[in-house]
This record gives sequence, structure tokens and C-alpha cells, in this order.
Amino acid sequence: MLNKYARAFFTRVLTPFAALLLRLGVSPDAVTLIGTAGVMAGALVFFPMGEFFWGTIVITIFVFSDLVDGNMARQAGISSRWGAFLDSTLDRVADGAIFAGFALWYAGSGDDNIVCAVAIFCLASGQVVSYTKARGESIGLPVAVNGLVERAERLVISLVAAGLAGLHKFGVPGIDILLPIALWIVAAGSLVTLVQRVVTVRRESAEADAAAGTSGTVDRGSEAAQ
Repeated sequence: MLNKYARAFFTRVLTPFAALLLRLGVSPDAVTLIGTAGVMAGALVFFPMGEFFWGTIVITIFVFSDLVDGNMARQAGISSRWGAFLDSTLDRVADGAIFAGFALWYAGSGDDNIVCAVAIFCLASGQVVSYTKARGESIGLPVAVNGLVERAERLVISLVAAGLAGLHKFGVPGIDILLPIALWIVAAGSLVTLVQRVVTVRRESAEADAAAGTSGTVDRGSEAAQ
């Protein structure tokens, strides 16, 4: 949902910056790599130390690279399958780093194994939610459903809560409870989204098989070696 509206807005805002980077000779792939490295640093350096406010600031700065690199590629007329693959792959890496950072804090100084487990579930479910759409599309299905909590929602909910929770170190009492609440919300929303996508793929595959007069010819073990 947020992808539909927020992405269009920020794309317009960041277009001049993308044009400037192109004039400076920066490539879209370089922006993708630097953005991912910045997000990972913010998540895996600051979050395990409980520095949620500063970690969120660093991540927020670099997460916009996900919009800038595509904008640059379109302006330069160099959009490619490789660029799309690299961007999508590194998005998964960045997302994993964010929730891994949360898990490391709660497994250590945060001292809450339950919330640590929830953070790990958010990490895993986010990857699987993305995979279900990619896998469905790879076997020729449209996967015509967005779902309750997509990547944008996962990031906004968790990072806003983390940033606010980080204000606890500036003397704002009780606000640190926002992060565990947000992680529970993301976990529940991701589970709902996963079910939505699986149900959609099941329905679309049945319709496609019926239209083709087959029971399905996709090899279930085709990804075993991947």
C-alpha cells in the first residue's frame, strides 16, 4: 500500500538528486551497493548497542538509495535485468540486517528472548513473503495481491518505532516499549500477508492449470540445488 503512494512521491522529490549523481559520473549500481552497506552498518553497528535513534537516522539516510538508483537508471536510459536483480537481492540483505540488529539487541543487553524470537520471525517471514511473489511470477502467475504488510510497511513500522524508542536514552520515559509492540505488529502482518499470497498463488495456479487442461507441470524439486 505504501509502495504505491510513497514511492511515487519520493521519486519526484529525489529526481533532481538522481540527476546530480549522474552528472557526477556515479552509476546506479554504485548507489545500490553504497545504500545497502549504509543500511547494514546502521543496523548491525547501532542496533545491537541499543542506539536505536542514531541507527534509525543512518538507515533512513541510506534507505532512500532504493529510490535513487532506479530513478538514475531511468533518467540515463540504462535500466536492465541485472540492475533489477541486484536491487531486489540487496533489498533482502538490507531488510535482514535491520531485523538481525533488533534480534542481536534483545538476545544480548536487551535481555528478552521472546522479542528476540519475534524479531527473527520478522526477518524470516519478510524474506518468505518476498519469495512467494517472486516464485509465483517465475512460474507464470501474476500473483495479483499486495498483502497487508509489504516491505514498505515493514520498514516504516519498525524504523519509526525504533527511532522513537531510541529517545529513551534522551530521557523520554516508557517510550522504549514501542519497538517490541512494532515487532509484534510486523510479525502478525507478515504472517497475514504470507497467507494472502499463498492463497492467491493457489487460486491462480488452479485457474491456469484448468485453462491449460493440465494438473500442473512445474517441477516441485526444481529449486532443490539452489
